[in-house]
Amino acid sequence: MMPNRAAVLKEQYQNSIGLPFSDVLPEAEIQAVLEAQGVTYRQVLYTPIVVLWSWLSQVLDSDSSLSHAVKRVTTWMRVAGLSVPSADTGAYSKARKRWPESIFPPLVKRVATALQAQVSPAQRWCGRVVRAFDATTILMSDTEVNQRAYPQHSNQKSGCGFPLLKLQVWFCVTTGAVLEVAMAPFRVSEWRLARHLYQTLCPEDVVVADSAYGTYVDLAGVTAMGADAVFRKHHQRRCDFRRGKKLGIGDHIVRWQRPKKCPHALSPEEFEALPEALEVREVYLSIQVPGFRPSNFVVVTTLIDPKRYPRAKLAQLYQLRWQAAEVNLRHLKTTLAMEMIAAKTPTMVTKSIWVHLLAYNLLRTLMWEAGADAEVGALRLSLQGTRQQFNHFRPELLHLSPSARPQGYQALLNAVRELIIPFRPHRSEPRVVKRRPKPFPRMQEPRSVAKAKLVA
Repeated sequence: MMPNRAAVLKEQYQNSIGLPFSDVLPEAEIQAVLEAQGVTYRQVLYTPIVVLWSWLSQVLDSDSSLSHAVKRVTTWMRVAGLSVPSADTGAYSKARKRWPESIFPPLVKRVATALQAQVSPAQRWCGRVVRAFDATTILMSDTEVNQRAYPQHSNQKSGCGFPLLKLQVWFCVTTGAVLEVAMAPFRVSEWRLARHLYQTLCPEDVVVADSAYGTYVDLAGVTAMGADAVFRKHHQRRCDFRRGKKLGIGDHIVRWQRPKKCPHALSPEEFEALPEALEVREVYLSIQVPGFRPSNFVVVTTLIDPKRYPRAKLAQLYQLRWQAAEVNLRHLKTTLAMEMIAAKTPTMVTKSIWVHLLAYNLLRTLMWEAGADAEVGALRLSLQGTRQQFNHFRPELLHLSPSARPQGYQALLNAVRELIIPFRPHRSEPRVVKRRPKPFPRMQEPRSVAKAKLVA
């Protein structure tokens, strides 16, 4: 009976949540990744493929609890007339723990690569692949093992804060997909994470980021991989447009010298490997958006050809950075509820983050396919709306006959294609909160100590 139940459960998942993604994440590819990692399993109900799709369902559902995921399984078993497994979440929880973390990065990479393959050179910025990146923080359950691996912020009292993980994500500017990821404790600088990810760059790639990375070391790290960078100038570096090779008003090429002292984030060996000088183009940009004050700043870049990369193109690229990095990080943390990971061990925390990233890339794939033939690009479609629409279609896809599934999938794409975010150029909201918090004091001591005082 158990193999029948497992087969029914796998079929249910593949014909519902897995149906739209059968090309980018087919069962054969998942099995290949499992075999490459040496993963074997007995004929149990929660096979690896079932666990993967169920875990993705948790991320995409508004109720992401384990009990909600298990209730879906018990419902399917009842409808199929098979013996119903226990409603306890223990078996499913143990099955998730058995998944090696090393399996997730290849799956995230495969979906991103498949999405990148659909992008034509004409859709790219100046025909080149552009990556935008930024760092953020993730909270997790306050357990002893989590605190050891990812200590809380140093300005919080012991037992009164949450373990803190630093996450750096690289996004594709054209598709919005997650391309590369680095995780570390909060005390590790984001510069170290970025310089580690520079090793993943391909020749002809372009990276764009904020002023934290507008330094000699970062520009040298990018150019060493044959790629180019567009960073906002670091606030400590002075810029004098009267010097260097003049390309226009507020546009020139200068020669940067390697710092005299080794930065803290570099080893002496890494510092000595840097070139002694770099040719850098400094461009003064003034970005004017109706309804907002003009934004004036200087970008530093290794794109020194002013004909192929004019100032207007650089301004366009830096405007795309906000959408590609800041907004997409908000989608991950807010829309997909990744800001707080309710896992009690560091391993499960990082696994959960990878599942969120995989779910995000799958949604981006759905949005790209929906916007392929539309007048409005995929980045103008609503990710939250796509998630909601997909959740409504999942039970409908499950009941379609094999011959009707392509038509059902096309209906889903048509629905997503209509989820266009309104163009609101004059929208400007103050960063204030109207809802008042409840008048309870902030925690100043561990909860166990406070509870002991109540009974004392």
